[in-house]
Amino acid sequence: MPRALLLIADIGGYTRFMKVHRINLAHAQYVVGQLLEAVIDAAPRAYTVAKLEGDAAFFYATLPEVGQGDSGKFGGAVAAIRRAFLRRRAELVIDRACTCDGCVQASELKLKFVGHVGEIAFQKVKRFREVAGVDVIHVHRLLKNSVPLSEYVLMSEPLKDSVEEALRAQVTALDEHLEGLGDARSFYVDLASTVEAPVPRASSALRRLFAWLKMTLRSLPFMVGVRTPCDGFRNMRGILVAGTSADPAPKELA
Repeated sequence: MPRALLLIADIGGYTRFMKVHRINLAHAQYVVGQLLEAVIDAAPRAYTVAKLEGDAAFFYATLPEVGQGDSGKFGGAVAAIRRAFLRRRAELVIDRACTCDGCVQASELKLKFVGHVGEIAFQKVKRFREVAGVDVIHVHRLLKNSVPLSEYVLMSEPLKDSVEEALRAQVTALDEHLEGLGDARSFYVDLASTVEAPVPRASSALRRLFAWLKMTLRSLPFMVGVRTPCDGFRNMRGILVAGTSADPAPKELA
């Protein structure tokens, strides 16, 4: 089986105080979708999207392409993706022409990463090519962790050992119990202190109008009930517990 670098970019930050109704959730769906597009577009060519998982993007890069132990590849990829995320988030904020919770809370959204190196297998399900294996499970288990930060990159020990020295010098060790896999040591880096946020460009009334029209058109299928907004968004489960995306009336959560 080929060895690969596995990376999940996970978007979160909507709070439990968000009112659960169609407009908020439809706009939250749009905002996260725009941020995921920025994340995917910023990933280096060697990184392939294995799957979109609600509010997260799962990438893999086979090691002959990225080079095991290749200095700068992993750290550079994470930095580029996070800068693109911050830039798009800033644009969504300054071009905002809507006061719903889904739009107002966009500025609070964060991006975290978990990464691992291991063996993968490819399996075909109908016309889709899936990435599978124990190491795929491993990187997903890392999403449930005790890192005391909201913006970070968490690396398994095999990945930490193969990244550039400058990144290894900033890690903090963390012992975790991974469900079904046992105890494992991982290492995290605080992204808020390592990746500089880009300066947002100026907005205008015309840009805000265009942004509102674009959001309205893309959100329409979710608002009219043709599609379910935020379906599969892992980081909004606590918000949706007191209501559903089909609720027509606002519902303040306790």
